[in-house]
Amino acid sequence: MEVLYEDDHLIAINKPHGLFVHRTALDKDATIFAVQCVRDLIGQRVYPVHRLDRKTSGVLVLAKSKSVQSLMNEMFRERQVMKKYLAIVRGYTDDNGTIDYVLKTDKGKAQDALTHYRTIKRTEIQISSGRFETSRYSMVELNPVTGRMHQLRRHMSHIFHPIIGDRPHGCNKQNRFFLAQFEMGTMMLHASEISFAHPISGLTVHIQGEIHSEFERMIRELGFDRRLI
Repeated sequence: MEVLYEDDHLIAINKPHGLFVHRTALDKDATIFAVQCVRDLIGQRVYPVHRLDRKTSGVLVLAKSKSVQSLMNEMFRERQVMKKYLAIVRGYTDDNGTIDYVLKTDKGKAQDALTHYRTIKRTEIQISSGRFETSRYSMVELNPVTGRMHQLRRHMSHIFHPIIGDRPHGCNKQNRFFLAQFEMGTMMLHASEISFAHPISGLTVHIQGEIHSEFERMIRELGFDRRLI
């Protein structure tokens, strides 16, 4: 477990993909969780201040007390936290854009949801993944303003540029192609940076987490320039 930042009040890790943040009804058979791993690592209880999907890797911040957790939760609710994600998606995205698209909860409640994105690089590989002779992909930077469940995954699917490896919001044809062509079934979404004013000191905290090995491999396989991220 890679620790990216730690002080008396907060700790941040680079969460591996495939790891739940905490115990959930989504998978009753799961026995290992990020909260548990960090607790065992530092020898004290910790409290998550935001969520990352099981399939999403990257920067995860946890508080060392419930009082600091409450302060951080409020900062997230007030949209005082900057979050940056990296994703590999199907097709050529616009240079930049904003996705303002309402998302519904499992219970049908409509929630406003806003995401800004910027295209870092586009690539075209000389392998067919469908009806065209070549296949096109984009690497994008995603900046969610709101924090709805599966927001980035659902928003990118909404604009017809689903994240590679995403199920169920992605493209099944592309997911099968990546599994057959590259033996890759990991979702290409990584929480790369987070910035906020420290809830106790008020000083700016900026935390970065490097992409994992499968993300690195797909960068090479697809011909993206690693130096751009």
